[in-house]
Amino acid sequence: MMPKYTKEDIIHLVEDEDIKFIRLQFTDIFGQLKNVAIMPSQLEKALNNQIMFDGSSIEGFVRIEESDQYLYPDLDTFTILPWRPQHGRVARLICDVCNPDGTPFVGDPRGALKKVLKRAADMGYTFNVGPELEFFLFQTDDDGKPTTKTNDEAGYFDLGPLDHGESTRREICLTLEMMGFEIEASHHEVAAGQHEIDFKYADALTAADNIMTFKMAVKTIAQKNGLHATFMPKPIYGINGSGMHTNMSLFKDGKNIFFDPDGERKLSKEAYSFIAGILHHVKGMAAITNPLVNSYKRLVPGYEAPCYLAWSAGNRSALIRIPSARGNSTRVELRCPDPACNPYLTMAVCLAAGLDGIEKNMTAPAEITDNIFEMSKSERTAKGIESLPGSLYEAIQAFEKDDVVKGALGEHIVNQYIAGKEKEWDDYITSVSDWEVEKYIVAF
Repeated sequence: MMPKYTKEDIIHLVEDEDIKFIRLQFTDIFGQLKNVAIMPSQLEKALNNQIMFDGSSIEGFVRIEESDQYLYPDLDTFTILPWRPQHGRVARLICDVCNPDGTPFVGDPRGALKKVLKRAADMGYTFNVGPELEFFLFQTDDDGKPTTKTNDEAGYFDLGPLDHGESTRREICLTLEMMGFEIEASHHEVAAGQHEIDFKYADALTAADNIMTFKMAVKTIAQKNGLHATFMPKPIYGINGSGMHTNMSLFKDGKNIFFDPDGERKLSKEAYSFIAGILHHVKGMAAITNPLVNSYKRLVPGYEAPCYLAWSAGNRSALIRIPSARGNSTRVELRCPDPACNPYLTMAVCLAAGLDGIEKNMTAPAEITDNIFEMSKSERTAKGIESLPGSLYEAIQAFEKDDVVKGALGEHIVNQYIAGKEKEWDDYITSVSDWEVEKYIVAF
């Protein structure tokens, strides 16, 4: 692929477009976007990979004694942030994090994804991903703090005047298009205040970068309009949570290798092995794809969230769905990830699991066409349908047992990630919730 920008292009663009700040962005292991802002006078230094930051101040990065790290901007990610002022504009570059000697830093999630992508490339594959991100738009109170009120009575695919978030959603779409996104669909989701915007699939690294940019844009524009956007998986009890359905395909020599005109359901042997690999490893992946205590409150039967390990072509109660499009659009849709995940780590583990299936010639279980939500426990057991972990604690335990998933991320990320998530779980189980107080304070 031809690079979009050279260093000289970027220097000229900053000058011509009156850009006064450049944000050098990177992502920590828990999926939080970080940035170091520089002035144009520092741009050349940045483009020569000479901007340093203190890694010990970033959670899960490094210890104090090895803290100097360098930001290596990916020139193709240069973009102007359209919501900033027209004079003294702001642009950003997404960066890789490197050690002082120029080697990739083992704790950089973007680096972890690049490593698995290289493994795929060595097998002749390009990994493409099309994400569908759901989010809620909530009103803010007089202090600007988020509430869980939506001012919205709309349902799935409804249009205004019921959908008060519609103008904000439209503004988000227009802003993203200005930033080079190709928006495929945007609509109101099932729950009040819930929205979904889907953008065109891209190679996995670009897709992960796009997800981080998307989240930043959605939150910024919502805030500008006096709303609060959240990617929290299950903000309100009793209604659907937010997912990040992840559509995946592998290409070889420009052709989608999941498609086989003569295969069963026009799917190739590789497609079935990829599905088998994901199903085999999905429990170990859950701590990455569904990273919060709150994630597991979305993954319960009855709210369209897939919690059962099965695949199907049409059945939305299965964890993996194969949308009907074929040819180069053939894809495997994994429905469990939620938008709180770190997209770099999520794509790294999805690809590693799928490749493991292909390398080991795994066989996918039989397709499940019945509604799994309506099956009894014994019916599911008879069909061999297992469930995802039921809590973050169970997910961490499954993660610790899966060497393929851990191998995709490397020891540094795995250890730091587990330590962070164990602390989160510990905080959760020792805190006292409103539910407990309401339930017990009078009764006992």
